[in-house]
Amino acid sequence: MTTNSAKAAPLELPLLLEGGGSQSSRLHAGLRAAILGGRLPAGLRLPASRALAEQLGLRRNAVVVAYEQLLSDGLAEARTGAGTFVAPHLPPAPAPAAPAPALPATAGQGAFALGRTHPDPLLLNQFSRALRRRLAAPDPAHFGYGDPRGSLPLREAVAAHLAATRGIACDPGQVLVTSGTQQALRLCAETLLQPGDALWMEDPGYPAARRTFEAAGARPVPVPVDAAGLDVAAGRQRAPAARLAYVTPSHQFPTGVTMSMARRLALLDWARQAGAWVLEDDYDSEFRYAGPPLTALAGIDAEARVIYLGTFSKTLFPGLRIGYAVLPPALLPRVAAARAVADRFPPGPMADAVADLLAGGGFAAHIRRMRSRYRAARDLVAATLAQASGGLLRVAVPDQGLHLLATLPEGLPPGAAAEIRAAAGVEAWLLSETRVTPGGPDGFVLGYSGHAPAALKRAAERLGAAVRASCAPP
Repeated sequence: MTTNSAKAAPLELPLLLEGGGSQSSRLHAGLRAAILGGRLPAGLRLPASRALAEQLGLRRNAVVVAYEQLLSDGLAEARTGAGTFVAPHLPPAPAPAAPAPALPATAGQGAFALGRTHPDPLLLNQFSRALRRRLAAPDPAHFGYGDPRGSLPLREAVAAHLAATRGIACDPGQVLVTSGTQQALRLCAETLLQPGDALWMEDPGYPAARRTFEAAGARPVPVPVDAAGLDVAAGRQRAPAARLAYVTPSHQFPTGVTMSMARRLALLDWARQAGAWVLEDDYDSEFRYAGPPLTALAGIDAEARVIYLGTFSKTLFPGLRIGYAVLPPALLPRVAAARAVADRFPPGPMADAVADLLAGGGFAAHIRRMRSRYRAARDLVAATLAQASGGLLRVAVPDQGLHLLATLPEGLPPGAAAEIRAAAGVEAWLLSETRVTPGGPDGFVLGYSGHAPAALKRAAERLGAAVRASCAPP
């Protein structure tokens, strides 16, 4: 509000007293803004505290406190016997606030957008109860600075979970809790790679991982992927002395293929000979529809050259921002030290609540429920696409994961896939957007988790119709 006293016009100041808080804090904020904004010039004598209190309808003590805060700020000075004055030397008035620059768009929310999960009421109820229990009887460790590896209960639960489901025998001390996979990638890149160092990247592959390595100054070398996974022989030919290989062996992104045992052994053999490391991003292994989860690459790594990355973003929900890395003992001190420099240590209470879900069976039950739900969504999308496209889309129905790949016929002109996507109004990734080396047919990477079945069906019908319209003979 503006000053509200008409009977003391000579003392009226260009003040705005807005917002909440005490009278003194509102007055201080108004005086500070007027001084820094140039409305109260340097050297101006401020009204006596009693006069200003009467003028504004405030308690005199509130004005005294506000003046004292201005003195502490260095924006005013008291002159004995003369009163309180605006300081003679002030910083220049700030320029008008410029519009904030536009940031890249966040991940989409519509049908086929990747990385979404369903809000499972039963899981959320269990999780909220676990969190309340943890907060009702807090661990004393949460009231001081903690271990850069994160919550010990969660690290213990993760180690037990991986031993039971992924064939990885690790000590909880090897587990480092992260704010998702991207942080784990960045920590490993900064620890293991020097600017300009080469690393193998699957091509096609996960663009966010490639950007993370490039941001760290590394040099990703594209290595082709075929039906058996990463072509290790091609990697040896293109960058034999690479320092690291980033792979998604259980469910390659985006093609969905599984790396063969022969390729896995060849990759580990190269890492041993080259003194290199392998980053295994196991982003959605819990959702396997044709049997139990596959043994992880880290589970057959006798030389301790594999860094295993897991996440709760796909199994619980992305907003949780909890992932983890299982580090070979030789790397643990270096990566933990990098973590301590980056953000000291991860939050504890939320991680402890996730540990309770893992240890108490709530996590496994949630995975079983979601696995059934996502299998049905996968089958719905695949069947609808096949019918709506008239068989023009070649749909790879995956045995695992939360996305599928629908490939267009060869021979379409450049840009056809983007035009089809726009015509269908869907948020799918293009296969070409995941490639470093151009070539081959284009297609669509379609996420089916976290979306309502009706929305998936409508989107698949639109995409199929757009494909038919684009590919129809002239």
